[in-house]
Amino acid sequence: MKSTSRLIAAIALATSTLAGTAVMADHHKMSNPSVPSKNIVETASAAPNLSTLVAAVTAAGLVDTLASPGPFTVFAPTNAAFEKLPAGTVGTLVKPENKATLTKILTYHVVAGKLTAADIVGAIQAGGGKATLTTVSGDKLTARLSGNSVVITDGKGGQSAVTTVDVMQSNGVVHIIDSVLLP
Repeated sequence: MKSTSRLIAAIALATSTLAGTAVMADHHKMSNPSVPSKNIVETASAAPNLSTLVAAVTAAGLVDTLASPGPFTVFAPTNAAFEKLPAGTVGTLVKPENKATLTKILTYHVVAGKLTAADIVGAIQAGGGKATLTTVSGDKLTARLSGNSVVITDGKGGQSAVTTVDVMQSNGVVHIIDSVLLP
């Protein structure tokens, strides 16, 4: 019964967060309000708190991929998430000679297909408290609930909380996270 209550609470949190996100993302809609008109890259490029991610995606040459039809689920670290990395890390990663490493890190934040918060919570419940997500880099992420929040654990044991869910795009969905995931 306790796990059912947690599931309901997590879905309620996801739904309430989605409602707030829908208002914020409203300017991205055209004539049909139920279909977002912008893709992941276009929306991220317009979000001031994702400028470091956009610069990294550009340096890695992934703009065309993330603008393609997809669908994709992107766990998008904010500028503040990148600032948690050791000093100089981002500057080093965006250098041309580190493109392969940067690409590996960025594709580690992307899952093929469109996974909403409800889908992720459902997978966590079905998995007995955790869900394994395979990224487009071929590596694994683990999702679990911590209270009413989804927490993603990366390959190095680092954890990132999902702070905003279900930012719907024409080619998938974005979930904002508070730390950079490392394979």
